[in-house]
Amino acid sequence: MDNSTDPMRLDARDRKILTLLQRDCRMSNADLAEAAGMSASALWRRVRALEEAGVIERYGAVVSPARMGLGFQAIVHVHLTRHDPEGIVDFIRAVEAQPEVQECYATTGQSDYHLRVLCRDLEAYNRFLEGFLFRQQAVASAQTNVVLRTIKRDQPVIG
Repeated sequence: MDNSTDPMRLDARDRKILTLLQRDCRMSNADLAEAAGMSASALWRRVRALEEAGVIERYGAVVSPARMGLGFQAIVHVHLTRHDPEGIVDFIRAVEAQPEVQECYATTGQSDYHLRVLCRDLEAYNRFLEGFLFRQQAVASAQTNVVLRTIKRDQPVIG
């Protein structure tokens, strides 16, 4: 896989393939080729090139948190006490290993990091805070915004 950050030049067919795969990555090669208006072999070569260039990072399933018993979702704004490289690396490693943390973003602004956290319920979230987040040496404080409902999720990337 190409690790560069230079964007790949995409034509209309590449964009069509990417849109189709983002909607349903389980489409057969033949169905995908037909929908993209290409031969199966030409489509396979294009998909392979998109994978090798890192445009397609991975394939996966979209799972319902509620159906998995994860009815509590929060956006947590984290403020660090220390900004030394070692403290930041330790915090990031801990967050990456924590299953409740679905996403983590380092941002500008008042908070240093924003986490999207899924838990079974409020009690489980409290255990996450006390047993994990507040035990991280670099964490000064955290502000929680409880997600009341999801408006938009898993939007296909269109470039």
